[in-house]
Amino acid sequence: MNILEVSDLNHWEDFLAPYKQAVEELKIKLKGMRSQFELENNHSPIEFVTGRVKPVASILDKANQKHIALDHLVEEMQDIAGLRMMCQFVDDIEVVVRLLRQRNDFRIVEERDYITNKKPSGYRSYHVVIEYPVETIQGEKKILAEIQIRTLAMNFWATIEHSVNYKYQGEFPEAINKRLKRAAEAAFQLDEEMSQIREEIQEAQVYFSQNKDVSKDKKAVHQVMPKKNK
Repeated sequence: MNILEVSDLNHWEDFLAPYKQAVEELKIKLKGMRSQFELENNHSPIEFVTGRVKPVASILDKANQKHIALDHLVEEMQDIAGLRMMCQFVDDIEVVVRLLRQRNDFRIVEERDYITNKKPSGYRSYHVVIEYPVETIQGEKKILAEIQIRTLAMNFWATIEHSVNYKYQGEFPEAINKRLKRAAEAAFQLDEEMSQIREEIQEAQVYFSQNKDVSKDKKAVHQVMPKKNK
């Protein structure tokens, strides 16, 4: 579809319609993954899921910054449809990514690991770009969507950084920039500390569970053994 006429709202509504449909469908599917863990009484690696379609003004700003022609948006702008999956622990992110790789209702186009390879700003997250088929009355349309997987701490930092970035229009004072980087490291250290605490708790639970089973076995053996005559 040709959307070179920037001011034509009808064109934009038509253009964004499949993206809006994709976000709603994917939110249902990804939230369904969380529900399945809950039904099995297992720890869910997914805390919650959100999604949005990028506003027209943001699309135009990014197209200008990245030198993307408006008639190439479908192929070259990967995050017009965006979803976020929040996790409690860093280890949960690996679980979620493996689950996404196993799905056959979309195709993974690209993965970007900003957790192992953080951005210079301190930003951490795991991005999965997918090609998702949307069924419309005109037939199937394949659109790109970006899924960001991050911990609650990473999301808190990213939300604040985005707000500050908007206020300063991307031109941070050096002092603010340094403090944001320190805050990003502090958030990641918090994630690592909470992961270690969880591992220690899980190890303790296994240990006590095993000892409890051994104690039960000893008691059962004692009960079935014949008592010695006095």
